[in-house]
Amino acid sequence: MRAVIQRVSKASVTIDGKIKSLINKGLLVLLGIEDADSNEDIQWLSSKIINLRVFDDENGVMNIAVKDISGDILLVSQFTLHASTKKGNRPSYIRASKPDVAIPLYEKMIKQLESDLNKKIYTGEFGADMKVELLNDGPVTIVIDTKNKE
Repeated sequence: MRAVIQRVSKASVTIDGKIKSLINKGLLVLLGIEDADSNEDIQWLSSKIINLRVFDDENGVMNIAVKDISGDILLVSQFTLHASTKKGNRPSYIRASKPDVAIPLYEKMIKQLESDLNKKIYTGEFGADMKVELLNDGPVTIVIDTKNKE
């Protein structure tokens, strides 16, 4: 799994001109899924996301996690995170899981985040043409890949 995590003041997903999800202070998480992903990846990444200390404490130091501020999470599936640009100029998405694999893993990730954060997780809609708006706070943007735990 590959995630792009952005600290936001607000973020939303609009589908067919209608807002599906809207959050205020919290995290926008773009999630790419590949066939090699497992329940272990889901558990590890969920824990990492909710415990990532990217919110400022009283001294202005990023030392507080989304769970500590009762922030929201907006989780959006994005197969293009597994794009390969090695050859040519047209990205290849061969590593990105097809819907029959990706949808169940995406749904498990939603449930895991809800369980770990103990609150509702807002989402996009798998496979939909989504318009994602955000106000990146900082900006703070972090990329995490469960296959390359740095």
